[in-house]
This record gives sequence, C-alpha cells and structure tokens, in this order.
Amino acid sequence: MNSMALIPMIIFLIIIFIVGVYSSKSIGKADSFVQDYFLGSRQLGGFILAMTMIATYGSASSFIGGPGAAYSFGLSWVLLAMSQVVTGYFVLLVLGKKFAIMSRKYNAVTLVDYLQGRYQNQYITILSALSIIIFLFSAMIAQWVGGARLIESLTGLSYKSALFLFAVSVLVYVIIGGFKAVAVTDAIQGVVMLGGTMILLIATIIAGGGMENIMLDLKAENPNLLRPNGANGELSVRYISSFWVLVGVGVIGLPQVAVRAMSYKNSRSMHRALIIGTIVVGSIMLGMHLIGVLARAVMPGVEVADKVMPLLALEVLPPWLAGIVLAAPMAAIMSTVDSLLLIVSSAIVKDLYMNFVNKEAGEKKVKKMSFLVTSITGIAVFLMALSPPELIIWLNLFSFGGLEAVFIWPIVLGLYWKTGNAYGALASMLSGLISYILFHSFLPNYLDMHTVVFPILISFFMYITVSLFTKRKIIY
Repeated sequence: MNSMALIPMIIFLIIIFIVGVYSSKSIGKADSFVQDYFLGSRQLGGFILAMTMIATYGSASSFIGGPGAAYSFGLSWVLLAMSQVVTGYFVLLVLGKKFAIMSRKYNAVTLVDYLQGRYQNQYITILSALSIIIFLFSAMIAQWVGGARLIESLTGLSYKSALFLFAVSVLVYVIIGGFKAVAVTDAIQGVVMLGGTMILLIATIIAGGGMENIMLDLKAENPNLLRPNGANGELSVRYISSFWVLVGVGVIGLPQVAVRAMSYKNSRSMHRALIIGTIVVGSIMLGMHLIGVLARAVMPGVEVADKVMPLLALEVLPPWLAGIVLAAPMAAIMSTVDSLLLIVSSAIVKDLYMNFVNKEAGEKKVKKMSFLVTSITGIAVFLMALSPPELIIWLNLFSFGGLEAVFIWPIVLGLYWKTGNAYGALASMLSGLISYILFHSFLPNYLDMHTVVFPILISFFMYITVSLFTKRKIIY
C-alpha cells in the first residue's frame, strides 16, 4: 500500500463528505424536497453548471477507460475522443433557454417529467423510466469498476475490497446530499480533474524524455500507433467519424446531461457555462487521452489497460503528488456515479412511484422512498460489478448509445417541431430501443460505423413519419 499517495485521496473524500453533509442541511429547509433533491431548486450558476456537466460527462471512461483504450489503439483514439470537445457547448446551445423555459412550464424535475408534460402520454413516461433504468445500470457498472480499479492500484487491496470501499464512499454522500451536493462537489471535482490532467501530462512527457523521443519510441514499437486507423488498422475513418454521433451530437439525448440544462439560474449562467465548459472539456479530453498514448512508451507492457492511468501516476510522480493527481479520476468517477444514481432513483420514485403507485405521496414518504431506492440501486450495481469486463469503456458506450437512440428525437423535435406528437415520440422511442438492441446483438458496427448510427436514423424517421400520419393540433 502506498500510504503517501493514499493520504491526499482520503483528504479529498473527507472534503466531499463535508460538502454532502452541508448540502443536506439546505434540503431540510427547502420548500420542496423533490425539487431540491433531484434538481437543486434550479439555482445553478454558470461556473457550477459548466463543471457539473463536465464532471458528469467526464467519467471512468474519460479517465480510466479512455486512456486505457488510447494505450491500446494509439493516437487514433485521441482523434476519436476529441469529438467530445463540443459536447457541453452543443447541449446547452441546442436545448438552451427553450428547454429550461418548457421544463419550468411543466414543472419538470426530471427528463421524464418534461416528456410527460410535452406529450401527455403515460406510455412514454413508463418507457422513458424503464429505458433510463436499463441503460444507466450499464453505465453505473462501468463507473463502479473504474473506481475499484483506481483504489486497487493505489492501495494494493483486492478488487472486491476496493469495490466495496468505493461503493460505500459514493452512497453515503449521494444519499445525504442529493442533487445540490452532486452539483457543488462536481464543481470541486471539475477543478481537480483539470489540474490533475495537466500535471500528469507534463510529468509523462518529462519521464519519456520529451515528445520527440516518445514518438520515436512508439514508432519503433509499432508505426500504426501514430496513424489514424489504430494499432492494428481496426479503426477506419468511417468508424471514427461515426463517433461524432455517439459522443458529440447524440449527447443531447443523455438524461444525465440533459437534466443539467434545466437546472441553471438564468441566461447569464448558461452563457458563462458554454464558454467555461468548452475550454475545460477540450483540455481534459485531449490531455487524458494523449496521456494514454504516451504511457505506452514510458511504461510498456501493462496487461490490464484500465490500470494504465493510476499506474502511470505512481510511476512518474512523487507519491504525495500522485495521490493528488489520482483524485482527478476519482472525482470524475464519483461525480458520474452520483448523477446516475440520482437519475435512476428519480426515474423510480418520481416518474413511476409518484405517477402510477401513489400520486398523493407526501414529502416525508417521498424522502424515505428516495433514500431507500438510491441505496438499493447502489447495492445492485455493486453486485453486478463484482465480475468486471476487460475494458470498461465499452460498457459506458453501450449505455450512451441506447439512451441516445431512445431519447434524442423526442427531446429535440419535441422542443422545435410543433407537429411532433405522442404517437411519433412513442414510435421513435420504441424503434430506437429495439433497433439498438438488435443491431448491438446481431450487427454491431454495421457498415463499419458505430452501432448507434442506424438506430438514431431509424428513430428519426419513425418520429417524423408517425407524427405526420397522426397529425393533430398541439396546445402549448
């Protein structure tokens, strides 16, 4: 166990717990437990909005799986990953004021609330909640595994012990603080993520003898590591381009990201978040994935790619600084886990229980249910993460694709196309869900493009076609 590296991590976790406890006090004073616990009472400023979107989106895939994939595929994965730079800007630009205005009009606390208000259809509510639960479980498993891998590398504990420690740490402060704790800690975590990325990138370049020397080493090992089609030619231009759909344009359809666009205080906050978010995301995504490639020259022969980032930090940095830097991926993972936990919890409590089981549930009952569901969900994910995959990034990308295929057009066209109706939205969601599962199972990466591309096209066609055939007057 590297105690000098572990101490900064423990200090970081203590700070997170303090923030969670402090935020829980504001929940006790809030006019509405549901509004405050799940949405922070719509009071996020520009900096916190930008950082919570970054920290939520920058997950174990960005800090553990992403560098691991870059270690395996080379610079081509850096090119692929950079499509994420525009994510925060694009989401707020497209959804922006209109989404916030409409969500307030419908008194929407969750994405499912918005869809229910826009389409007035209980089947859409049920399908939305179930889709969120199904696909976000996959995403949460990836985060749990990433957190455990990090603690395992840092402490020398077994994978299962590290997984248990991580699960307890996350569950305590999410259950205590809710959305506001998540948002405020995300701001702290976003700063740590950016600082940790820059420190590790510089240290890696120095350890490798400079960029020129590292590039020569990589070329000597395998020239394809420096080319845009992968270490073994497995990443075509078409496949890389299709990632602009998955981690660029399609991100609008992710509930964990979209819900941020209804939580800001005012227009000034949103505009500030656009600028801050784009700069910080670009720096983190380029830095972290480039680190993964450079690590192959500095530290060759790593067998478990998901351990590259923590092992590299311990290799090229003094132990105390490595502990501070490794707080960055821990920050990314924890912030994504807490957000996903709250979204699954809100889907079960707010969207299913309060809409279909007990419409008259009081604040006290809802509060108890929210804490209980969040705890049970965390335990269920913990059990599923006991048998981890080789590369966690594929779990996360599977989740992204499924959610985007289901939600992107009911959200976007629901905002901007008045002819769109419940029949079109339901057809789009069903076709997106079914086609994504079928393509993923039987025709993965069809025509050398990511699996998500055709389900999104199919769901778009179904939304337009069915809405036109069932055209009726929509009242706003």
